[in-house]
Amino acid sequence: MQIVTDLTACAWPGQRSVLTIGAYDGVHLGHLAVIEHVKTRAAQLDAKSVVVTFDRHPASVVRPESAPPLLSNLDQRLELLEATGIEAVVVVSFDDLQAHETPVDFVRRVLVDALAAKAVIVGSDFHFGYMRQGNLTLLHEMGARYDFVSEPLVLVPRQDGVDEPISSTAIRRALAGGEIETAHRLLGRFYEVRGVVVTGDKRGRTIGFPTANVEVPRSMCMPADGVYAAMYKRADGSEYRCAVNIGRRPTFYTNADHSLLEAYLLDFDGDLYGEAASVKFVAFLRSERQFDGLDSLRAQLDIDIEHARKALANHQSSH
Repeated sequence: MQIVTDLTACAWPGQRSVLTIGAYDGVHLGHLAVIEHVKTRAAQLDAKSVVVTFDRHPASVVRPESAPPLLSNLDQRLELLEATGIEAVVVVSFDDLQAHETPVDFVRRVLVDALAAKAVIVGSDFHFGYMRQGNLTLLHEMGARYDFVSEPLVLVPRQDGVDEPISSTAIRRALAGGEIETAHRLLGRFYEVRGVVVTGDKRGRTIGFPTANVEVPRSMCMPADGVYAAMYKRADGSEYRCAVNIGRRPTFYTNADHSLLEAYLLDFDGDLYGEAASVKFVAFLRSERQFDGLDSLRAQLDIDIEHARKALANHQSSH
């Protein structure tokens, strides 16, 4: 997959492109349907199949106070997009200057001059450019002038009885409610967060349950506080089944300012400090709660680990 970041000249001289544009946060099933259509149309038109996305979520620049937590960082997004078989991804730098670019200038600069668009495929609710002034009507008008067609797609509906399209917003809502299985259905895969293992207060070690404290960037979307069965991947690619607690540890703290992710790796003994880690959530086990002492906490952790083993019975460790 070709990754394009320089838009000062045509990225593929002599070849046209079929492209779609969007934040593509999470690269969920709705996104995958659009990309499949892009690939099909590109093959029909003998053009390059392209996703145009941004180096950060546009909302983080336009309205930072209400920007949504991310389902995937840029590296994850590029990995997920590469897995779709798309030929190229164009990463547009989204800064304050870009936020003020008019839709007409964006079409000329990116779609026409840099990418030689032959077809632009977007959701039927697509808006772009300064103050979201660009829409399908503008794309149709500019397409007539610059020899490209714009094709709106109906958004992919959810298949679980909820009358709304699959969206990053719906996935964030499911994660916030601890509805991890719903998030999986909309994503088409297990939800994953990444971070680095940092030194914690080492209390888990003293009670017989040493955990890896994975520091996930605050910009990322975290599932609701609670206990989960998950798969833990180390930097060397080896995977372990694990029980994960996300929360503020009310048994020990009365006013922690944010939730922590602590992973207890099943059948593992070793040092993980400083390593990059990936955690894929498989099943929600229970909500976080306060215990009246270490004995009752230990007893519950034994139960959690047994439940995690059962939930992960079909998931193979690779260490």
